[in-house]
Amino acid sequence: MKTIAHKKKRGTPINRWSAQVMARSNALDLEEGVFSRDDPRKIAQSLKRSADRSSRRKSTPFHSAMSMLNFHINRSGRNLSASRRSVLNRAKDELRRLYGRAKAS
Repeated sequence: MKTIAHKKKRGTPINRWSAQVMARSNALDLEEGVFSRDDPRKIAQSLKRSADRSSRRKSTPFHSAMSMLNFHINRSGRNLSASRRSVLNRAKDELRRLYGRAKAS
């Protein structure tokens, strides 16, 4: 897999393999801009649609969708604002609900 190379201060290239995973995931064909949406339900529905349609995933649709969402959150790290993190965490809850795995309260 070809990686995106960026440069450090001294000119040494650094490989950003995680950007390639998000752009060309072999398991899911993600819709453009899915993680930049403001509605957690729309994010969850899009991930569910992608996971349900995929024939290349190695796990269940729920696990594939949740894994991609967690990957995005973890990859963003400190660059993710509190409000954005909140939207994505609510999308996790919505994804659980859509797959019938919501925690009983």
